Amino acid sequence: MSDIALLAPDDVAFPAPERALQQPNGLLAVGGDLNPDWLLTAYAEGIFPWYENDEGPILWWSPDPRAVVTPGGLHISRSLAKRIRNCGFNVTMDNSFSEVVAQCAAPRRSGPGTWITPRMQSAYTQLHRLGYAHSVEVWMGERLVGGLYGVSLGLMFFAESMFFKERDASKIALYHLSRQLECWRFTLIDCQVMNEHLRSLGVIDMPRSTFLGLVRANELGVTRRGPWRLEACHAG
Repeated sequence: MSDIALLAPDDVAFPAPERALQQPNGLLAVGGDLNPDWLLTAYAEGIFPWYENDEGPILWWSPDPRAVVTPGGLHISRSLAKRIRNCGFNVTMDNSFSEVVAQCAAPRRSGPGTWITPRMQSAYTQLHRLGYAHSVEVWMGERLVGGLYGVSLGLMFFAESMFFKERDASKIALYHLSRQLECWRFTLIDCQVMNEHLRSLGVIDMPRSTFLGLVRANELGVTRRGPWRLEACHAG
């Protein structure tokens, strides 16, 4: 841990992501802040915050490899395609951002909760108000049954978390996000760290060096600020 950079809250600067530790995989720095300047700088450099307790310091990560998928590149099984077509879900974007984040932070059936602390919720809600953080909501009638949220910079989307209360609802949120980003000619969706749920959807592991090359080539000047809405080209 002696090699980990200690960040001062008033100096927005990160070490090169290539300096991140191998164990724990990707830990790069400790400290800093969660204000918009810090968060936007982090994502623009391929770094994200991830810690479990607001009483402790902020931890910043850039793991190797990185879990990613191209917009339109999701693997949609026959059964999932049928549910997308026939199960009566309604999908929106940036309609209930704070509620999506709160649901992602809620306790899970398999454990006590998630890493999305109250401070993190507040920080991403502020990014949403500035037009950089976005949500996808999946509804059954008037009930929110699934969704996801993340940060958009340039032509890349950095997904943070998802939840579901009905089977496949989080997958449906990711599907609609992917289709809309494909329509907008986005280049990549970052899913951070691989798990079996993501792998089943066609998410792949990309070497960090390759990922960082794409991040550094990302066109920040074309960032599509919110609020986002599903557009006609998304249909079908």
